[in-house]
Amino acid sequence: MLTVTLYTKDGCGLCDEVKAELAELAQAFPHKLQEVDITKDSDLFARYRFTIPVVKMGEQTLKAPISKSQLQTALQNESKK
Repeated sequence: MLTVTLYTKDGCGLCDEVKAELAELAQAFPHKLQEVDITKDSDLFARYRFTIPVVKMGEQTLKAPISKSQLQTALQNESKK
């Protein structure tokens, strides 16, 4: 099963939107969502604090703003591999 990593932090509204969109797409594109709180790792915080939400799946990385269609395309591409 495909693992989708969502880099996020508390209070991130855009992150919540992406999480909800991934949940909607899960039926068509089954995946395991792994959430990573960037505030718990100083390197991740330095790298992503201005760009979250960041979604990684396979070799693809999506950075904010992320649309539902971008997520769908990325999930489609990764599920074909």
